[in-house]
Amino acid sequence: MTTAVSANRIELLQIADAVAREKSIDKELVLEALEEAIQKAARSRYGAENEIKAHIERKTGDIKLYRVMEVVENVENHATELSVADAVKLKEGAVIGDVLADELPPIDFGRVAAQTAKQVIVQKVRDAERQRQYDEYEKRVGEIVNGVVKRVEYGNVIVDVGQAEAVIRRDQMIPREHMRNGDRIRAYIFEVRREQRGPQIFLSRSHPDFMAKLFAQEVPEIYDGVIEIMGVARDPGSRAKIAVRSADGSIDPVGACVGMRGSRVQAVVNELAGEKIDIIQWSPDPATFIISALAPADVAKVVMDEDRKRIDVVVPEDQLSLAIGRRGQNVRLASQLSEWQVDIMTEAAESEKRQAEYKARTEIFVDQLDVDETLALLLVAEGFRNMEEVAYVAPEEFAGIEGFDEGLVEELQNRARESLERQAVESEKARLELGVSDDIAAIEGMTPAMMVTLGEAGVKTLDDLGDLSADELISREDGILRGTGLDEDQANAFIMAARAHWFDDEEDASEEAEAEVAEDGDAK
Repeated sequence: MTTAVSANRIELLQIADAVAREKSIDKELVLEALEEAIQKAARSRYGAENEIKAHIERKTGDIKLYRVMEVVENVENHATELSVADAVKLKEGAVIGDVLADELPPIDFGRVAAQTAKQVIVQKVRDAERQRQYDEYEKRVGEIVNGVVKRVEYGNVIVDVGQAEAVIRRDQMIPREHMRNGDRIRAYIFEVRREQRGPQIFLSRSHPDFMAKLFAQEVPEIYDGVIEIMGVARDPGSRAKIAVRSADGSIDPVGACVGMRGSRVQAVVNELAGEKIDIIQWSPDPATFIISALAPADVAKVVMDEDRKRIDVVVPEDQLSLAIGRRGQNVRLASQLSEWQVDIMTEAAESEKRQAEYKARTEIFVDQLDVDETLALLLVAEGFRNMEEVAYVAPEEFAGIEGFDEGLVEELQNRARESLERQAVESEKARLELGVSDDIAAIEGMTPAMMVTLGEAGVKTLDDLGDLSADELISREDGILRGTGLDEDQANAFIMAARAHWFDDEEDASEEAEAEVAEDGDAK
């Protein structure tokens, strides 16, 4: 009989060890789950009101049950509490706060108790397995993982990645790529979420970083850090651009990524279902970089607007379609790669645009400064773009213009300032007539002209402005303030300033609630 009991105890440890190995979790977690299951069964035997602890000896497998009671001054629950007088009988020198453990005889598990214990163990092991999966894959976000297609559900691909299942959603697949059960697949781990049904591992084959990681696997110089990937832009399944630079001047980053006879880049192309890849040498000069990114089109010249991060690229007539690409693909990828807004135009269109801008600026200067066309053209030719620049630029900036003496410069700047003041007065009057609130006028950086434009669009209160997005303000097609030179950061600053009072209301409500709680406390 003793031998049988001993064998059962050893078998208990063997089972715990086998479960831990199979589920790739800590053996200690399995034993703790067993202890909890035994405790639950013991409570049903000795009474749920008792505080019972179970302990499994880690070396021998012996199971011991204890009834735990705390020593207190005034006993309220006789099942879990003990007076000092009674505690001294069990343990000499017992004091308030001590916890005494009274060993109980072992129990025989009935069918119901065994089933309950099994459920506890299964749930604990499942929770531990889910936590292990989350911890393992959360650390691997940004890596490429290999797996086997398990099934395809409504276009989403379920992948067995070893110790867990992952999913590639339809929008993260390469278009026109078909997967079947049993296919081996490589994908990029871009998100791991903890959810009620367990950790959800999301993979991607269309993510730009997937291509970057593939190059790092194929090109040793990238893996070693000699060559750095500066940016990736993809139109998955069709075309991509990748910018690289070398920390070693003796190594050609483009040639290293292409490989001998194109072997390295071809390996990546094959993995990406034939996606064409342009490898571009990165340059710190945006103009040079964008010209390279628009290859194979030839560029005649570029005109940059650094404040708005926009660049006009001028190409010969016969290069226009090549620069734009099919459905705008080439220019779109170049824009994504450089993070600049790239506009393509022919030399004729560029000339026409510049002439129109020159004419518009000249007319403004003639009208606002009350000067003749020749003088206005001189100002435009010297790079003056608006009245603010004429009014507030340092007088030395006019020194290089032929025929401009100190008196003429002073007179022009005075006229420009007077013109701006008149415009401000007119705009303020228009703002009030349109009903644009003083709160909007108080936003830092908001000009009178902007407020009039907002008022004409029906944006008259802080709530009206706060409900807008940056795109609704500065979109090139239909942005309310698209012609004011406002950039995205400034637009977001306006919107957040307009929303600030929303949070003030919440803080006031919170303070009132705290005050009421304090008053109630004082009253008590």
